[in-house]
Amino acid sequence: MTTTIALKRGWRRPAVLPGFPAAFGLTIGWLTLIVLIPVSTIFLKSAGMGWHEFLAVGFSPRALAAYRLSFGTAAAAGLVNAFFGLIVAWVLVRYPFPGKQVVSALVDLPFALPTAVAGIALTALYAPNGWIGQFLAPLGIKVAFTPIGIVIALVFIGLPFVVRSVEPVLADLGNDVEEAAATLGANRPQIMARVILPAIGPALLTGFAMAFARGVGEYGSVIFIAGNMPGRTEIAPLLIVTQLEQYEVAAATAIATIMMLASFAILLLINLIQAWTRVRGAE
Repeated sequence: MTTTIALKRGWRRPAVLPGFPAAFGLTIGWLTLIVLIPVSTIFLKSAGMGWHEFLAVGFSPRALAAYRLSFGTAAAAGLVNAFFGLIVAWVLVRYPFPGKQVVSALVDLPFALPTAVAGIALTALYAPNGWIGQFLAPLGIKVAFTPIGIVIALVFIGLPFVVRSVEPVLADLGNDVEEAAATLGANRPQIMARVILPAIGPALLTGFAMAFARGVGEYGSVIFIAGNMPGRTEIAPLLIVTQLEQYEVAAATAIATIMMLASFAILLLINLIQAWTRVRGAE
């Protein structure tokens, strides 16, 4: 009898917010208003094209090249940010040094900086006559107006997502875990591989997912450094804008629909992997 009462009380824990039905209903209603209704208009608009026209526009050679460039550069930039973002977060959490708050504020600068300003600045740096590009050009290395320049732009705007996702998890982990592993005979690579990475893995994956998602949809900072050559450096968001400028609204929504479905599938897969890593870490 006592166990039954305890179980019932466990299901009715006091909370600041209303119960699950009310809170869940509010959540679904708000998501429907903010996310589902705007997204559904894209599906409805593209559905009026007809299946054959939709496939012809959405999977044209120009569109496929734009998809490959957008998703490929976003994934490459996400991986770079996952590596260096972990290092930056580690330094900010583990080491005290003069000017630490300034460095921390610099990490957040891409959040506040207009994307167009970032694109212009990166183009000025990496153009063949730019501050950095003038030294790379004699070596045969071209950054501006190439996919490499797009990756650099996406690294710039995506770094804060990884750093701010990993930083609180590292702070909660503390140094005592590393010291305990060291006293048990683990060396530094073993501590990183068997203690640190499993603990921060879900947060690191979250940062990668957010940086990747931002990179796929990024427009302002990319169009200046990309060169926007169809089939070579034309990203999918730019292709959508180009179709809209030509009053091809149905074609733009077809490309947007494919982009949205592909992005949702990739993010869902990342979330499933993240949930799996959490379960493995709790075992």
